[in-house]
Amino acid sequence: MDLKEIQNLIKFVAKSGASEVKLETGDVKITIRTGSDEKETTVVQHVPMGGQVQPQMPVQQQATAPAAPQEAAPKEEAKPAEDSSKYVTVKSPIIGTFYRKPSPDKPVFAEVGDTIKEGDVLCVIEAMKLFNEIESEVSGKIVKVLVDDSSPVEFDQPLFLVDPS
Repeated sequence: MDLKEIQNLIKFVAKSGASEVKLETGDVKITIRTGSDEKETTVVQHVPMGGQVQPQMPVQQQATAPAAPQEAAPKEEAKPAEDSSKYVTVKSPIIGTFYRKPSPDKPVFAEVGDTIKEGDVLCVIEAMKLFNEIESEVSGKIVKVLVDDSSPVEFDQPLFLVDPS
């Protein structure tokens, strides 16, 4: 099972509202849990040929759903919501670490004020030691970068605001 299939499975579970999904295929065992405590846990275990899971092998990612910040947000966002309604929000398609540069010694992919077109790389998100280029799905001008460099991001978390006009 490759990373893309795992990402699609996580998206499906998040949208379906299921509380837990377990999947075993060959040497991969995946458990995705979402609960009322607003946490989502994804556990991916590579099972060796013997069938026993070794303690060093599990890869666990725990992500807190952005529910707590949204509860406080209506007071803070009451005024900006009117201003930002004309902007398109570019969201994270995966859970991982957000990077604005391809490497530490390179310039950032996109800066506030830059004009971008559909397909331009805006950032990379590292997930399970893989760097995924996040491309723009819209053309326009970057108004705001919503995430700090080298920060962890959640699935569907807003990353950029783009003015499509």
